[in-house]
Amino acid sequence: MTMNTSRRRALYAGVAAAAVLTGAGVAWQRQRENALSPLVLERLWASEFDTPSGELLKLSRFQGGAVVINFWATWCPPCVEEMPLLDRFFQQNSSKGWQVIGLAIDQPTPVRRFLGQSPVSYPIGLAGFGGTELGQLLGNVEGSLPFTVVLTPLGALKYRKVGKLSDDDLKSWV
Repeated sequence: MTMNTSRRRALYAGVAAAAVLTGAGVAWQRQRENALSPLVLERLWASEFDTPSGELLKLSRFQGGAVVINFWATWCPPCVEEMPLLDRFFQQNSSKGWQVIGLAIDQPTPVRRFLGQSPVSYPIGLAGFGGTELGQLLGNVEGSLPFTVVLTPLGALKYRKVGKLSDDDLKSWV
């Protein structure tokens, strides 16, 4: 027994509509999972950290631009290995409005010593172990390092990664 043409079309239309709705639902859920709440963004932009040179690094200064925030430590080999990659990204893209911020989850003395030997051109904040809480608010539930987030100029979360960055990661941002 064969299905008539109008019933077949109705069936195909129903299946297509279900697929569209499912896709839209998945996309909406992913967007919600990647969205940062206004309270988290408020806390982020209100954060201030000392720099290795003793100045104050106010994250509010970076609000409204595309920004990469990298949580790292001197005792974390993958963190140290990715810093030249981030520095190169910053040097190549800062003229296009990109900012990179390094937040050291570490003690000031080892950070100063490390940066004396391996300087970077992007700003570093001495977040200490309290920076772990900020990282958790941004989605690093485990508190692992390195941890990187990329925010759009409107403050939307574009990218989040626990673990060492690669060239492909950085290429996907721009």
